[in-house]
Amino acid sequence: MKEIPKTLFTLLAILLLTSLPESSGQKNNPIFTDVTKQAGIDFLYTFGDYTYENILESSGSGITIFDYNNDGFYDLYMLNGTWLEGISDPEGKVFENTPNELYRNNGDGTFTEVAKEAGVDDRYWGMAAGAIDYDNDGDDDLYVLNYGPNVFFRNNGDGTFTDITELLGLSGPETLNGFAKWSIGVAFADFNRDGRLDAMVGNFLAFDPSYVSPATPEMMPHPSEYRGQASMLYFQRPDGHFVDVTEEHGLYFPDSKCMGLTVYDYDNDGDLDIFQANDHQLNFLFRNDDLQFVDIAIPSGVAANSHGVATGSMHGSIGDIDGDGLIDILVNDLRYGALYRNTGYGIFEDITEQSGVAGTIAGKGSWAAALFDYDNDGDLDIFSANGTAEELILQPPLLLENDGKGRFQNVGPQRSGYFKTLRSGRGAAILDFDNDGDLDIAISHVDLQATATLLRNDGGNANHWLGLKLVGKNGPASAIGARIIVTSGEKKQVFIYQWATSYLSNHDPRLHVGLGSSKNIDQIEIYWSNGNKEVCKNPPVDCYLTVIEGKGIVY
Repeated sequence: MKEIPKTLFTLLAILLLTSLPESSGQKNNPIFTDVTKQAGIDFLYTFGDYTYENILESSGSGITIFDYNNDGFYDLYMLNGTWLEGISDPEGKVFENTPNELYRNNGDGTFTEVAKEAGVDDRYWGMAAGAIDYDNDGDDDLYVLNYGPNVFFRNNGDGTFTDITELLGLSGPETLNGFAKWSIGVAFADFNRDGRLDAMVGNFLAFDPSYVSPATPEMMPHPSEYRGQASMLYFQRPDGHFVDVTEEHGLYFPDSKCMGLTVYDYDNDGDLDIFQANDHQLNFLFRNDDLQFVDIAIPSGVAANSHGVATGSMHGSIGDIDGDGLIDILVNDLRYGALYRNTGYGIFEDITEQSGVAGTIAGKGSWAAALFDYDNDGDLDIFSANGTAEELILQPPLLLENDGKGRFQNVGPQRSGYFKTLRSGRGAAILDFDNDGDLDIAISHVDLQATATLLRNDGGNANHWLGLKLVGKNGPASAIGARIIVTSGEKKQVFIYQWATSYLSNHDPRLHVGLGSSKNIDQIEIYWSNGNKEVCKNPPVDCYLTVIEGKGIVY
């Protein structure tokens, strides 16, 4: 064999090195440890009886992360189903009045269930909850979205809550399209920029419990066989009361079937737009034109998947998946999902296949998904909770690692035994429950095990990181939807401050930034949603910081 010339060898080596994917972080292989039992989380999900036979039972419920007692450790609010007369089987009456549960974070890795003593053990069929400081008194209130009346709990500041739903006018209509109102979530934002929080409430479909599908009488009817229910926009008046302004602002679609709402300024024109993921209908992208909302999902390329099919979309998770400074959208669904790359011209390109997402998720049935940097290397990875809809068929959950350029591969089985198990996941939320700088995962399941799972991230903080909490000058109003640019050397990362980005669930509200091997941040630029800009120079890293609009970093 002839010897390879040194010059050729050198050239080959250079070509090999330059073809390797770029990475801003050190090679980091964290693991996820199932700490559910030792953390004291004994939540069991109920869908009202012992059989899985209608769309209400199959939809599951969510998880909301918030610090209800302001102790710096984030708590878990777990939504639950219950027995309902005329819907659930008679033998399921033992599940009547099943409450939602609130797990207080004790700060030592354990939790204590306190929903009853806190006054938030709501007994309706709970779907989702939005935590927000609506009255700017320094603590988070809780809006619970139900199949049935919605409930708004004001935080009293002493560990308890008071039901003020009627005072605010946020119960919602008793029925929509002839059947019980079915709310699936809320996205808070200051849409009209008056300094007060508004609320967009997502509603699902007109569920007729007596309907049997003539096509598949042995199975639950398909969502397409029901009529929809309009989602609703509420503006907050100066007296704190909320009024329905849906029709006057162009958002009234009485047969839409919303599964998830994502609010952000998609076109960077200074106002907040709305992405609505719909179940077996084309998705909506409502562009805000002086408070008249126009659906531009079709021309923007986010109405359907790459095959032009309107599938069972669950939610739009937003983030910059390829590091180009533009915010992309991951829409998980029951087929294989859709990953829309932002081209920067108001158009999105569906890259689901070439990114590796389609091949991995296909056939799994993705419900809750999240874009998050689990290894703190400076790019966004994907978690997906999976399970089949019409039948209770278990599926493996997924953890997809980003190569830094928006290409993903499944690394779950190497990171945790949980990713080797078959479950039927629904709601899921990302949080840092132990404040150690890496992101943990909480998942709710509807399978017959019915147990929740808390996965602790062990080792993700080997890379550097930063956590940010934003507070607008009028409370959270101008913080929701804020655009943040973090510059560290030549690397810039762009984020949107919006945590209602998972199916039925709300993540840890703190913005989490993975920094890889970088020990310094040059500056943080914050474009508040009211139009103001703020720059914070040379902040510390490997810690959590609070930025108050107009005052900068508050230690």
